[in-house]
Amino acid sequence: MSLKDKLETLQQTALEQIAAAENLKVLDQIRVETLGKKGPITEVLRGMKDLSPEERPQVGAFANEIRDKISQGIEEKKVVLEEAALEATLEEEAIDVTLPGKQVPQGTRHVLTQIMEEIEDIFVGMGYQVVEGNEVESDHYNFERMNLPKDHPARDMQDTFYISEETLIRTHTSPVQARVMEKHDFAKGALRMISPGKVFRRDTDDATHSHQFHQIEGLVVDKNITMADLKGTLEVLMQKMFGADRKIRLRPSYFPFTEPSVEVDVSCFKCGGTGCNVCKHTGWIEILGAGMVHPAVLEMSGIDPEVYSGFAFGLGPDRVAMLRYGVNDIRNFYQNDLRFLSQFKGESQC
Repeated sequence: MSLKDKLETLQQTALEQIAAAENLKVLDQIRVETLGKKGPITEVLRGMKDLSPEERPQVGAFANEIRDKISQGIEEKKVVLEEAALEATLEEEAIDVTLPGKQVPQGTRHVLTQIMEEIEDIFVGMGYQVVEGNEVESDHYNFERMNLPKDHPARDMQDTFYISEETLIRTHTSPVQARVMEKHDFAKGALRMISPGKVFRRDTDDATHSHQFHQIEGLVVDKNITMADLKGTLEVLMQKMFGADRKIRLRPSYFPFTEPSVEVDVSCFKCGGTGCNVCKHTGWIEILGAGMVHPAVLEMSGIDPEVYSGFAFGLGPDRVAMLRYGVNDIRNFYQNDLRFLSQFKGESQC
């Protein structure tokens, strides 16, 4: 059999195999076996050395023609197989657009964030500014500017995380007030502010205590500020937070940075004052501490206590949330358990 006859036979066999290929893997195998370096066409062409010089160009051109036809057949079959594979995939993975979609869970702001923003909105409505400050503070602003000099026994009430001898993680948001007071220009009006944020104390974590919690402190300084202004402000806050029929009472207390100082109780919002487990059958719930700004604190900020007076208060949003929602363990707010947190669906969602 001549070389041309062998090439024609190889062409016919290859085209038949290509036509019968059922998938791209088989087709690629045919390509390698037929057109590869070790394929039959290459093997036939090696016999061209035995041809005369006149026959070699003719057989070489014919071999190239055969190779091109086989390559063309493979490409055409490849297109057919790819389209078939795509059709099969589309049919297998078809989506029924009439089926109801999967609902994506919608998150909500953390319950403590909701409480803090609610309190902020109340005070912004009364003309207060919201001022945030540094969580890492100096001993000077955290304690000394709050009338708590070094070795003052009242410092024991606030177990502190010290970074160095003069640097600490703040135990309350009062340093923000001290920094604002020393910069405030009273020629432009009264100072009315709240300072929300995280605070840190070396408490043993239990159901009612945490080494990290939130605090919102308020401060008003102007001429002729009295305890009556403090009481009226806190009544508005408690009525907005716990109901329009809430009342408050003030009990004498002690804080180094206020004089006089008071503990503030709100009438129980669960029993209305008749006595229940929430108010421990007293009719009242202790909610925050407050008082008139100590003259020494004003003086350290360059404010004349003979001309100006003020009041200050501090409350814990964590405690407000516990009371409002009947949560008996503060640690639930910080454990990121969605089963717990998803109960508090606020209006502000993300």
